[in-house]
Amino acid sequence: MNPGRRKPTTRHSKDRAAPCFLGIEAGGTRTSVLLVDAADQQIASFKTGPAVLSLMSDRELQWHLRDIATRLPRTPSAIGIGMAGARTEADKERLSRAVSRVWPAIPCTATNDLETALAAAPRGRRAIPRVLVLSGTGSCCFGRSPDGRTAKVGGRGHVIGDRASACDIGLRALRSVIADLDHRGQMGPLGAAILNALLFTEPEQLIPWSVQAGKSEIASLAVTVFAVAAKGDLLAKRLLNEAAEMLAEDASVCARQLLGCEGPVEFILNGGVILNNPAFQRDVTRRLKKGWAGARVTPLARGSVFGAIELARLAYRQTEAVSSVKSPPASDFVLPQEIADLAVLAQSPTEKRNPKSSHLDQMPIARGIELMLSEDATLTLAIRQERKAIARVILEVVRAFQHGGRLIYAGAGTSGRLGVLDASEIPPTFRASREQVQGIIAGGRQALWSAVEGAEDDVQGGALAIRNRAVGSKDVIIGIAASGRTPFVWGALHEARARGAFTVLLCFNPAMRQAVRRMRDPSWKPDVMITPDVGPEVLTGSTRLKAGTATKLILNMITTLAMTKVGKVVSNLMVDVNPSNVKLRDRALRILCDLTGCSVAGAGTALNHSGWVVKKAYDTLRRRKSPRRRS
Repeated sequence: MNPGRRKPTTRHSKDRAAPCFLGIEAGGTRTSVLLVDAADQQIASFKTGPAVLSLMSDRELQWHLRDIATRLPRTPSAIGIGMAGARTEADKERLSRAVSRVWPAIPCTATNDLETALAAAPRGRRAIPRVLVLSGTGSCCFGRSPDGRTAKVGGRGHVIGDRASACDIGLRALRSVIADLDHRGQMGPLGAAILNALLFTEPEQLIPWSVQAGKSEIASLAVTVFAVAAKGDLLAKRLLNEAAEMLAEDASVCARQLLGCEGPVEFILNGGVILNNPAFQRDVTRRLKKGWAGARVTPLARGSVFGAIELARLAYRQTEAVSSVKSPPASDFVLPQEIADLAVLAQSPTEKRNPKSSHLDQMPIARGIELMLSEDATLTLAIRQERKAIARVILEVVRAFQHGGRLIYAGAGTSGRLGVLDASEIPPTFRASREQVQGIIAGGRQALWSAVEGAEDDVQGGALAIRNRAVGSKDVIIGIAASGRTPFVWGALHEARARGAFTVLLCFNPAMRQAVRRMRDPSWKPDVMITPDVGPEVLTGSTRLKAGTATKLILNMITTLAMTKVGKVVSNLMVDVNPSNVKLRDRALRILCDLTGCSVAGAGTALNHSGWVVKKAYDTLRRRKSPRRRS
């Protein structure tokens, strides 16, 4: 064992008698750790490597926290941790679980680095809304009102966000000095200073560097911009004036989201760009006070890790008050007990063992193939029992398409992937827009090829996904959940129903019908439930098998028949196929020949004239064949 490392400390009676509080503030540059006693006297303080939750696996997160634990002289009585990337409630729960594995039974407040920064600011006698104005390597504005409501503006990374951050200032400086070179034939003082800072001899060397440079490297150029501006360079001063205006604008927008109108707000300034540059800080302060009547502006006087200490103290007080460990604050938006109860999951056929496959591990391959085929053969009968519900859904989808509405699937894991798959097949098959049929999967794009920890358990995440798609009364939302219990799906259905959309639950757990009937709150009840009983899976609980196949069959029915009813099919031919490759162009020719009896050459001519829009070419050929009316 490395003699410089200690095992994570365990709790002793001495620790309980003298409480101490651990604050951890982690971001993309470093992690700051502070352990203090009840009198705020420092016990331990150190910095370690960067940590961004969204960029770390569970194992990496555990290693990072365990490394911190080994360096502490005492076990904390409570922990406050703010980590970059902890955006959603599911993220915070994941962080909280990781902390509890390293420090079992220790009360903890787990959140993001914005909350810790806001908590680090001293509070006045009167509770008023507060907005953190952060500009460092990245930037963000984050507000919290006394009643707990929050608002956030920016903070989406240096590619699509981070206005007025060091990275943004560096990027805009690079673009400006190159534009200066193109327009005037030479670089000014700022361009020369940037070349000097990067040890380049000519502007062209900026091209390969800018393509490969990391966020921190680009952000470092902000130091050069501030230095040149201090010498009076007009270009550098203009860039900083624009940055100050952006920060003030975003901060005011954030405050307005909290209040909805004018009112007292305290703006808390933080981040190296603001705190390390007094003239820039004064400019931002002036603009905030000018743009927001009665604004109070306070530079953060201590590090964000002190905010984590405050959150640790809060967790400790809450624990002492109830004499038990308290979990992180739960959302008011929670599943009804009828759905949250795991007993309804235990009733799902997909969770039961299939007696026919009890010896699957010893079964010859040929027999295993026969077993799986015979099990799949039962699906059509199970789906047929739900044909009335499926037919009603198809009619609603047709109505949606005819009135400018959309069909949107929402699911997690295999169910979510199948929804995305069906949606992706609609544009080439029926020449429909990508917006007309959409798929939402818990965890987003990454979840298409790898599991995203905790995503399917995020009720608010499902609701937020529906809000972000601007769902309305013209739309149909189909939540897909093999067990019927997935919180992300229920959050999506609840939000969609609140917005007037037609809602459908597709699952393979008939017990969900009784659970939904027992619900007292009608806002959680879908308009239609499709619940085929496909029986236990050959591999217990593996719903990518029969449940997945049945899902694909049902989605095929819904979209194929709905598209047929809105005129995308003539006879049994895809008259609106998008011929985007050689195979589909050949199919388009054959479709026209079969439907109109014209020659291949005639079909080709019609398609060329129509821009290879098959239905347009079909309508043209059909009109030519129709006999003219006599006058």
